[in-house]
Amino acid sequence: MPEALPPEVRLLAAAQVAEMLAIDVDEVVALALDGRLEGMKVGNPPRWRISQTSVNAYVSEQAEEARRMALWRQSNAASFPELWGRGPMTHPD
Repeated sequence: MPEALPPEVRLLAAAQVAEMLAIDVDEVVALALDGRLEGMKVGNPPRWRISQTSVNAYVSEQAEEARRMALWRQSNAASFPELWGRGPMTHPD
């Protein structure tokens, strides 16, 4: 018999998660199967339920990834004219 979940664990339907993340239900299931979201099948017929905590963690991970990518694009777009041979070379001395 499966262990009972602690009362503080809130499970969401895959459709709820899909709406929250603005993605398809199939993508939510794929994220659960990949282990990026914690989920399980419950009921008869079995339906996916996803942990609210894992959804929050996934959103935080996605926000951090977006922040890092923005910093990467910003650093790639930075202008270094002295390295490209344009503009005067300055010496900090």
